[in-house]
Amino acid sequence: MRFAIIAAGDGSRLAAEGSELPKPLVSLDGVPMIERLIRLFMACGAERVSVIVNPLQSETVRFMRNLRKCLPLDLVVKSTPSPMHSLLELAPFIEGEQFCATTVDTVFGKKSLAGLLKQMRTGYADGVMGVTPLVDDEKPLYVDVDSQMHIHAFLDSRESCRYVSAGVYCLPPEALDILASAVGDGERRMRHFQRRMLEYGMKLDAYDMGRVIDVDHTGDIEKARCLINSGI
Repeated sequence: MRFAIIAAGDGSRLAAEGSELPKPLVSLDGVPMIERLIRLFMACGAERVSVIVNPLQSETVRFMRNLRKCLPLDLVVKSTPSPMHSLLELAPFIEGEQFCATTVDTVFGKKSLAGLLKQMRTGYADGVMGVTPLVDDEKPLYVDVDSQMHIHAFLDSRESCRYVSAGVYCLPPEALDILASAVGDGERRMRHFQRRMLEYGMKLDAYDMGRVIDVDHTGDIEKARCLINSGI
């Protein structure tokens, strides 16, 4: 399985609230957020991690180029209009195998990630999407599942949904073709890509990752630190 991290956003909300560091370099457990995520992937079996960062964040670019000297990383430095476009930029590094992708500001524990990866490797679905019962996103994507955790829909409103997307995706290589199709049609939001996978007949299961924090505001940083220190 290959691994990808999307870190090409501008982190404008954190900056507006007084954060002096670009989002990928915010420290959560004594190391920058992006390094923690890379090492978490490697602790769960990743032999190499592909990362895309924003060229306008010179501190992040410099940090990643130095980190690449001691860790097996593929690094893309490029501005993109959306996370979907960012993931597509990483496609040459992750194509041909199952892959796990997430954004740099998604914070979860090692046990949660290990469980998600195990389900992808041993389950029968085409892909497994991480979900959480904790609504911690400004515009959450609700995930409609049945009693077996098979996904039937991705919704903008809660309706009867128990879960929201955790922003962690374990997918087969053919998902990249669907991603390219969505980007080619002008789509920009990851939820449109996820819906398109269902429309194309892909069987997707959900995996409950427990508490997952999306770091968008300075107040989220302390929540993420507490999550990490809880020993999950």
